[in-house]
Amino acid sequence: MTNPADRITTLAQELGARLAAQGLTVVTAESCTAGGVAYAITQIAGSSAWFHQGMVVYSNEAKQRMLGVPADCLREYGAVSEPVARAMALGALGQSGAQLAVAVSGIAGPSGGSALKPVGTVCFAWAAHGAPPLPTDVITATRHFPGDRAAVRTASIVAALEGLLALAGGASAAR
Repeated sequence: MTNPADRITTLAQELGARLAAQGLTVVTAESCTAGGVAYAITQIAGSSAWFHQGMVVYSNEAKQRMLGVPADCLREYGAVSEPVARAMALGALGQSGAQLAVAVSGIAGPSGGSALKPVGTVCFAWAAHGAPPLPTDVITATRHFPGDRAAVRTASIVAALEGLLALAGGASAAR
């Protein structure tokens, strides 16, 4: 089994190479990962050429203020939902000059889960401006990761990077 830290580094390197080759930049909007995706990306030398910015939006108020997530969306679906992750990703694109965005919102635990959204539930959204070679739509997914808080956050970072690679034309796909 591959060490998760090595997997994260490899994914971030692949993402950097792909984005640099295409002249694209990425923005992150993170809740449960608390900047972990941005940290992984900026561990790669030269990332300033393809990393635009990262936003940690832990509270609902921050999601609304910094990313424009509608209050009614948060009320109807909850912060851990694909509609909110979608709004976060689109808000991050709108607040930055980046062409790609990833948003992550989840329940890392050990508390905070419910029967409908147990600990380990994480919602993602990957978005891109529609200029070629990028698609115009937003991709969302909900994943359920086992383990403790650190394991859930680590798995979320891996999934976020895999999704960005897929959006940028990579072989890894969000599952």
